[in-house]
Amino acid sequence: MTATTPSDDTPIAPPFTSEEFRATLGQFTTGVTIVTARDADGRLLGLTANSFNSVSLNPPLVLWSLARHSSSMQGLRSATHYAINVLSADQRGLAERFASKCADRFEGVAWQPGLSGAPVIDGAIAVFECAHHAQHEAGDHLIFVGQVTHCRRRIGAAPLVYHGGRFVTNLAL
Repeated sequence: MTATTPSDDTPIAPPFTSEEFRATLGQFTTGVTIVTARDADGRLLGLTANSFNSVSLNPPLVLWSLARHSSSMQGLRSATHYAINVLSADQRGLAERFASKCADRFEGVAWQPGLSGAPVIDGAIAVFECAHHAQHEAGDHLIFVGQVTHCRRRIGAAPLVYHGGRFVTNLAL
């Protein structure tokens, strides 16, 4: 079988609804992260994301994506560095907080500045500090590719995961 490429960029109407697609995607279990950065004015930015993935070992690249309509888009698009904080099972409240529309997501949150200044959340089971590498428009999202400049992990902690439209904290590992 030979792969073909459509001659134009016209999207093909799928035989399923957006709701069906989203629910089906929800059957893929993902880790939960909080992506953090500072905007050009030094203000703290952060949001919950489960669209994190590795890209390359050499150079060390990772990716995550953000909906184009996100209120954090402008600040994150212009950030030169960011941190991807992989959450532990006991950080569900943080995931919910950073997924909400609350005014100051960082209020009362324990964090330290990473090597580039991006916030690193205390208690995360893994942290990837990244320099901006590339951005790619894809449908209603923007894909951010970061070159990992520093990483660390906490061995033995249970991860927070997302499955079926909800957070799961009691994984049998």
